[in-house]
Amino acid sequence: MPQHQPELTPRQIVAELDRDIVGQAEAKRAVAIALRNRWRRRQLPDDLRAQVTPKNIMLIGPTGVGKTEIARRLAILVGAPFVKTEATKYTEVGYYGRDVESLIRDLVEAAILLVRTAERETVEEQARLRVEQRLLDLLLPSPQPTNWSEADSHQTDEAAERRQRTREKMKNRLLAGELEDREVEVTIPGRSVAPVSILGAANMEQMEMDLQSMFEKIMPKQAQSRRMIVREARPILLQQEIDALIDPEKINHAAVKLTEETGIVFIDELDKIAGDEGSTRGPDVSRQGVQRDLLPIVEGTTVNTKYGPVKTDHVLFVAAGAFHSSKPSDLMPELQGRFPIRVEMHDLTRDDFARILREPRASLVRQYEALLGTEGVKLEFTSDAIEAMADLAFLVNRTTQNIGARRLHTILERVLEDISFDAPDRQNQKIVVDEKLVRERLEALSKDEDLSRYIL
Repeated sequence: MPQHQPELTPRQIVAELDRDIVGQAEAKRAVAIALRNRWRRRQLPDDLRAQVTPKNIMLIGPTGVGKTEIARRLAILVGAPFVKTEATKYTEVGYYGRDVESLIRDLVEAAILLVRTAERETVEEQARLRVEQRLLDLLLPSPQPTNWSEADSHQTDEAAERRQRTREKMKNRLLAGELEDREVEVTIPGRSVAPVSILGAANMEQMEMDLQSMFEKIMPKQAQSRRMIVREARPILLQQEIDALIDPEKINHAAVKLTEETGIVFIDELDKIAGDEGSTRGPDVSRQGVQRDLLPIVEGTTVNTKYGPVKTDHVLFVAAGAFHSSKPSDLMPELQGRFPIRVEMHDLTRDDFARILREPRASLVRQYEALLGTEGVKLEFTSDAIEAMADLAFLVNRTTQNIGARRLHTILERVLEDISFDAPDRQNQKIVVDEKLVRERLEALSKDEDLSRYIL
């Protein structure tokens, strides 16, 4: 099962986040402390542990500064189930649309995936041994039973020995990879599914899942036999054996516990549901209604899922919003109180853009070098090219809409458009991207404000 990592101190967590995310030191410190507090809580006596609730965080800042990335990297770092959602996708209970409790059901599904992956690793070796035996059975089918009253026992013993020797030889050939193209017949069990969606409204999805599950149990499953080569059959048989070795109840129980103890929910665009009680502008049915529905989930309630009831008391909620046209104080007081830690995210500077291109482990520059490397093209960015792209990204963000680091994607695509197009015809070539090339591709666009609004 996924393990906690209590050895990570707040300083170590920040250091890990620094490897992938540039700047935003205050936000990193806040999430690192929140994560460490979970470990501290687990060390407390039972009676006190139940009283300690997570200190939820609200990240305030414009788009593209790293709000989502911080929460996502944090979850990956500790192997916690994580789900990202937008507050605007929910509507008040009673209206058509997803109900707020569905985000907890999504969180449990994420936990199921984590636990299944961890459990798979523990049984995979045993499953591989069983697959080899099944492949031998398919390659060398068992003989038809004989009439024991007429058969000679001595001949039967000799036939069994010959068969065993043949099986051993075939096993050695199978392990040596000599039988990968031999055909076998594999039985693939079917999966019964209810023929149509039973309920239309998305806020009835839990009832629909229960009914779908019931139909799966009562409807007959149609198994299929398919002929395929050993190489193709092996992964199918491996998955069947892993499924046979994994206990679903154990997985479900562990996933629910993992969700309750370590789950992280990231609610984006919280500012879009802030507003006055009487305000109805925009497509929202009722922003206040969504806030009221979010409140019990964040405060701590029990949500029924197909894997059992899940308590949200100790799930960590990280909310984010730009809050350009509204303020955190426009939210319901009760909801504000459930996000005691407020962190303001800073606009990215010109130097931040240069660091984003250079420093992260999977920086955009490294990504493009690797992508074009698959075509046999060695791409190299000079230092002045990176500085020029940072200059232009910062300039365009200031003169048009500020979309943060996402502007770099547009800039790089524009710079490398011709190179990417011609890459298959330029194998084994080295291409150097310098400041001159960047300026040629972008400077005219960036200076023409009307044009840059559309293109950059």
